[in-house]
Amino acid sequence: MQTEKPAVLNFNDEVTGMIYGFVFRPDRPAERVSSQQVQEAWQQICHDKGFVWIHVNLNHAMSEKWLKKHFGVGEPFFEEIREGSRSTRIERLDETLLAVLNDVIFRPDETSDEASTLWLSCHQQLVVTARHKPVRLIEQLFKRLEYLNITTPTALLVHLLEEQEDLLEQIVRRANQYVDTIEERLLSHHVKKNRADLGRLRRMLLRFQRLLAPEPTALFRLLNRPPTWIAPAVVQDLRQFAEEFSVVLNDLIALTERIRLLQEEITSRQMEQSNRTLYVLTVITVLALPINIVAGFFGMNVGGIPLASNHHGFILLVMIVGVFTLLTGWYALRHRDDD
Repeated sequence: MQTEKPAVLNFNDEVTGMIYGFVFRPDRPAERVSSQQVQEAWQQICHDKGFVWIHVNLNHAMSEKWLKKHFGVGEPFFEEIREGSRSTRIERLDETLLAVLNDVIFRPDETSDEASTLWLSCHQQLVVTARHKPVRLIEQLFKRLEYLNITTPTALLVHLLEEQEDLLEQIVRRANQYVDTIEERLLSHHVKKNRADLGRLRRMLLRFQRLLAPEPTALFRLLNRPPTWIAPAVVQDLRQFAEEFSVVLNDLIALTERIRLLQEEITSRQMEQSNRTLYVLTVITVLALPINIVAGFFGMNVGGIPLASNHHGFILLVMIVGVFTLLTGWYALRHRDDD
């Protein structure tokens, strides 16, 4: 993940933990400001039109105090952060929207993956985003901010939600390609490594589903009872986001089911191969049984061993052992054909 760095080093920004600060005014491009300037802009915007976006690093001890003191960010937002909940959701807290978003890096060939969480508080004229680890969603937004038509806080929130949906869609597409490769190997009977790869991929996708899929209960509650300052068009955008995300989730569920079926197929083939190997070993053991029995009897150091004085005793014993071995082999093969 790329590290977020301010364009110009500012001591106040370092102290407050602010990474990005932007002021959005009507009919004007977004203006990047320092921590001191964003405080002044917030005082002006409270009596004017527009909004402020602040992105902070929670690893700085002063970031929470700074947001509470100068911007009136409520305690529930920081309680949510301290609780450590990582599941994606968007819900209403009084007249504020609280959103939890996640960013992941998908590497199907590796056993580990990276994930980072973004907490967002959205009010009528203020958007606060906070993170512990760098989040690519914010970096991508920062690079394209001047080309985007973001005029309201909810437009910024909807854009981040759409970015997370695109991320999950890309993961599903890449995972499908990876599963296609494994399926081709399976058809060519190269199943040695495929089962472990599929198991790792399935666990990874289930984790991504848990992290990236929004909680439906909180989302539907918000859609039915949105804050008064949210326009109906924004509610419609959120409904569309929920519908599109449900389609992506259905694709993800279908992919995990496909992986499960491939795992079952590989397990079935491995069990079949193990059964064939066990059967061969059983036949070999059964064929060697007459030899071991005869050798055990004639190897006893006692008197009265038959054919001991017969010049053709060895040949007779070989014939006896051969007949018993042939009968045993015929019996074993006949039962194999019956199965």
